[in-house]
Parts: sequence; structure tokens; C-alpha cells
Amino acid sequence: MECGFSKWKTCGTGKQKFFEREDYSKMEEKKDGFFERFFGISKNGSTMKIEVLAGVTTFITIAYILILNPQILADPYVIMGDAAMAGKISNGVFIGTCIGAFIGTILCALYAKVPFAQAPGMGLNAFFAYTVVLGMGYSYNEALVIVFISGIFFIVITAVGLREAIIRSIPDAVKLAITPGIGLFITIIGLKNAGLVVSNPSTLVSMVDFAQWRSEDGNMALVCGALVALVGLVVIGVLHAKNVKGSILLGIVAATIVGIPLGVTKLSAFDMNIGAKFADFFEVSFMKMDFAGLFAGGNFIETLFTVTMLVISFSLVNMFDSIGTLLGAAKQSGMIDKDGEIIHMKEALMSDAISTAAGAMVGTSTVTTVVESSAGIAAGGRTGMTSLVTALLFLGSIIFAPIVGIVPGAATAPALIFVGILMLGNIKDVDFSDMTNALPAFCTIVFMPFTYSIANGVAVGLIMYCLIKLFTGKIKDVRVLTAIISIVFVLRYAFMTLG
Repeated sequence: MECGFSKWKTCGTGKQKFFEREDYSKMEEKKDGFFERFFGISKNGSTMKIEVLAGVTTFITIAYILILNPQILADPYVIMGDAAMAGKISNGVFIGTCIGAFIGTILCALYAKVPFAQAPGMGLNAFFAYTVVLGMGYSYNEALVIVFISGIFFIVITAVGLREAIIRSIPDAVKLAITPGIGLFITIIGLKNAGLVVSNPSTLVSMVDFAQWRSEDGNMALVCGALVALVGLVVIGVLHAKNVKGSILLGIVAATIVGIPLGVTKLSAFDMNIGAKFADFFEVSFMKMDFAGLFAGGNFIETLFTVTMLVISFSLVNMFDSIGTLLGAAKQSGMIDKDGEIIHMKEALMSDAISTAAGAMVGTSTVTTVVESSAGIAAGGRTGMTSLVTALLFLGSIIFAPIVGIVPGAATAPALIFVGILMLGNIKDVDFSDMTNALPAFCTIVFMPFTYSIANGVAVGLIMYCLIKLFTGKIKDVRVLTAIISIVFVLRYAFMTLG
């Protein structure tokens, strides 16, 4: 009788219990734990430690939205002189931002299993506040209805596969340019947040004047913030060069600490009283969409047309912001299959769509896949475990808002700049030898940072691709859906104001 890997074999004179090879495998799975098996962490070349660090990095990098979003959505009421309502909206939106970001990111974690974070998108929140509310006279609660409708629209077109078809219609000339374009986009965001790049009426932008210390009226707060950011950038670069895991997160922590004696990091911001925020959240934000008010205009047809145009505006920008981010982040994280398709693409798109509608229900502007996800990916995040950590931190920030709030923008800015460096490296994949590819690729790359919009970069790239292919006799290279999307964007730029 031979001994072997069978369930029960007689060896010698007695019975011994052995396990088959697959039983050993099952034992290993159990030892690995639930999260390892659910997310396939090791299969994706990562570890639990790396995933956790990546999730924290993503959160800290995007945490500024918890501060900025309430300020932006409340600002129209500040401008209109209704300070009381502005305060209520600010408090309500803070809670709504935390919950909306949690819902979107937890969907990315558990449903899509991708290392992406979702939060209210910059640009879309400004459109919400300054164009729809302040410019067009809609109330905060009426504007939420428009966001909600755009979310439902997204759910429908994602369910039928239209958003996937749109992604597949994007030509390689544009698709390959998205990642370096996003790299430059988040770089300019980082430079702005750091105070290293400032506005200039003569040259549009310029570098901060470090010699301001010589002047009595010099803006030393700006200079100190820029110095903090530079310290963080150097720390991240040095640690990354030495292959230290969590280099981005450590750089943010280092910059935050350096900012304390310079007055950039405000420790005095601690205030654990969140009762008022919850009270205002339930009063003005949670399930407070005003459908009746939105359609109460005298001319129903005109009102319906205006609302439809607003929904389309929100949808176009959100769709191509999220598509651009997904393509860029997926390529950066290696989440591209042999056919060039994004792994778990439909699930990621559906998570994005659901979070848009859910965000409106909890009182915030459009929730979308955020470009800052790239920071966590750069830190090594490869699975939904990264998103799970980020999601839980979003939810926990309701209670620990003061901790989030003390990390200054100057400390998170170097993370964005550094990720820009990493993403710009993908420019080598762009074919600049063929001008019919080079021009749309170039436009895709430069229009993202210089118009402060991922969507504009993709849109102009697609339009240029169709035009140059048409006039060089290569129109057969253009897919029908690509041409249709380009025409829609042309009409959008011609007839729809986006603030």
C-alpha cells in the first residue's frame, strides 16, 4: 500500500490522515484570509500592506474635496447675501460629500473590485454652483434634481452597454494620449494647490515670487506653502528612488509636519462638534431634491428643454471625465487585458453611474471617478482593497473631520505632481511619426491641463482626429460612433455654456 496525497491511505500498520494537493491549496486560501481571496491581492502582484497604504494615500490626496466641495456649493448663497442658508448648505454638503464618496468608492471596491476612488468632481461642482444656481437662478435643491436625472441616464446607458461602446470607439491616437494628458492635468492641479504656480495678468500664469520675504507686504503664507510642497516632492522622489513602499504617503506626512512650524499646517482647526453638521444635513441635503420647484416654471416646454440641456451638459462632461480617468488609471495600474480592454470596465462604469444618482440623494454635486485615484495606484494599489480602505476613510472622516482638515493642500500637492511625473512617462507610447495621429494626440494632451478639464482634452482630440482623417483621405479609419460623438461635442461647444 503506497503512501500519497489521498484523503485516507494506509501507511504501514496504521491509518494516517493526509490531504490531497487541492486540500493543501484550500488550507493556504484559509490562511490567506478573506480579503486575499475576495480581491485576489497576491494574484495582482500586491500585498495587504501595499493595498492599505495605497488606499490611505488616495484618500489623503483627494481629502481636500471634503473641504472644497461644501465651500463651492455654498458660495452662491454667500454671494447672494444669504449667510444662514450658506452655512446650512455647507454643513449638509460636508456630510453628503463624505457619504457620496463612500458609496461610490465602496462600489468600486466590492462590486467592480478596482483601485479607483469616487468623489464629487471638481469643475462639475463649480458648474453646479456658479452656472446652474448662481447664473441661472435654480436653487441648490433644484440643481440636485438635474444631477440625479443625469445619474439615472448614466445607469440606463451603462446597463445597455452604450458607455462601453463609446470607450471602444475612442481611437488609439486619443486613447494613448489620455494618460500623459491626465499626468499634466493633475500636475497643474498640484502646482496650483502648492502655490508654486500663481495667476499673472500679463502671462496668464507665473511661478511664485520666493523673494517676497524682502518686502513688508509680501505673501509669506504663499511662499511657505510652496516651500512645504517642495519639501514633500523631494521626500517622495528620494524615497521612491530608493524603492521605499508608501513613499507618496510618507511624503505627505513629512510635508504636513514641516508645515507646522511654518504656519501652513493649522493644528488649531480641531473641532469635534459635528452635531450641527448632521442637523443641517437632514434639514437641507438628505433626500431634499426639489422636483416640483424645478418644473414649476410658467412655460413647461421651455423649462423641459433647459433642464434637458443641463442634463446633457452634466452628462457629457461627467462621462468623458470618468472615461478619461478610467482609461488613464487602468493603463497605469496594468488593468488592461490582451485585447486592450479595461478589466471590470462595465462594473466600474456602473459604479460611477450609481454614485452620481446616490450623490444627488445625499445632497452633493456629481460623484465621479476621480483622477486622484492615480496617487494610490502609483503607491502600489492594484485591487478593490485599495478602494475599500479609501471608502472607509471617507465614511470615518465624518467623525474625524478635524484630522482630515489639518492636512494642508500644500502637503497633498507634491503627491499630485509626482503622480504626474509617473503618468507622463506613458507619452512614449504615442505615435508622433504620423501627423494624422500626432495632432489629435497632442490636442488631447495639452487641452486637459490648459482648459482644466479631462473631458475637453478627449473631446478636442476626437474632433481633431475626425477632421484630419477626413481631409487627408483617411476617413475610413474613423468609426461611425467616433464621428457621432465628435459632432455632439461640436454642437455642445457651439450651443451650451458650461460656465
